[in-house]
Amino acid sequence: MPLTQLLSPLQVGALTLPNRILMAPLTRCRADQDHVPTPLMAEYYSQRASAGLIVAEATAAMAGCSAFWTEPGIYNEAQVAGWRGVTDAVHAKGGQIVLQIWHGGRACHPLMNHGAIPVAPSALPITNDEIHTPNGKVPHVTPRALTDEEIPGIIAGFKAAAENAKAAGFDGVEVHGANGYLLDEFLRDGSNQRTGPYGGSVENRARLLLEVLAATIAVWGSDRVGLRVSPLNSYNSMIDSDPIGTYTWLAKQLNAYELAYFHVMRADFLGEQQGDIMPPLRDAYQGVMIGNMGYSAGEAEQAIASGQLDAVAFGTAFLANPDLPTRFAKQAELNAPDASTFYSAGAAGYTDYPYLTAA
Repeated sequence: MPLTQLLSPLQVGALTLPNRILMAPLTRCRADQDHVPTPLMAEYYSQRASAGLIVAEATAAMAGCSAFWTEPGIYNEAQVAGWRGVTDAVHAKGGQIVLQIWHGGRACHPLMNHGAIPVAPSALPITNDEIHTPNGKVPHVTPRALTDEEIPGIIAGFKAAAENAKAAGFDGVEVHGANGYLLDEFLRDGSNQRTGPYGGSVENRARLLLEVLAATIAVWGSDRVGLRVSPLNSYNSMIDSDPIGTYTWLAKQLNAYELAYFHVMRADFLGEQQGDIMPPLRDAYQGVMIGNMGYSAGEAEQAIASGQLDAVAFGTAFLANPDLPTRFAKQAELNAPDASTFYSAGAAGYTDYPYLTAA
């Protein structure tokens, strides 16, 4: 069937998107060991500039929160300059790109953070996976619980990251509230067992996330800020006792923030938690809603046509197909992604996927 909905323009806050085929944030570990974005990253992102919007990968908002060793940061001048090379390259191709700002929380490891113990809402370790470090794959360590007095520093770090993203030439930012990293850890009750103003009720557990959003909006304006969440994802030992209740409550609160968009991961990486979270969130949220995880072009078209979503973010399909909108428009065959190169170094499996026609 023709993909008339996917290929139609969309207003997302202050941004006019040429299509509704977004590039999801994908950690690729191609920054250098100082977390500085590289010219290879500029090539990779500019190859995918035909996306309606590129959401750049999870990027450390502050020093000492690395969970991937060679993921990028946005907390010093060298990183800002490196990202400027990326945004200039994307803009030169007519694309638009926002930066996902992030803190790894308890998914961090001392081996990647100069010996620092990771921080979290509660001293509960990740137990369902190990972490890749310079010394190989090792178990996660038990984090220490942040004190209430430390939390303003976290919020300030996100605000500084938002300011640096603006200096780097991005078109906006996406706050990373998903996948078992710090803001998600505070939100879900399986990882947040603290008391006080940041624990207990959903209002308290969501407090840090909403305060980070407010700080980010103060820099960018609400129409250039998005939020990503993963209500069902059990990755990084995550669970919530009432995901529908937690996230519909959050979605209703977000209406007052007038965000550019609300980006929802609909499924569980590990397949352990099942459910259909999208209809209740669509009912609760009044703004632009983006779906992600496992959508085919046809399913995405139908979701937009039915009003369930406004756009869809594609991950591995965009990783392997730099010209994904063209391929969808022509209903052409897609390149298959090579999982062995997802987190490796160099151009192989990164910038060498073929275009449908010569670029």
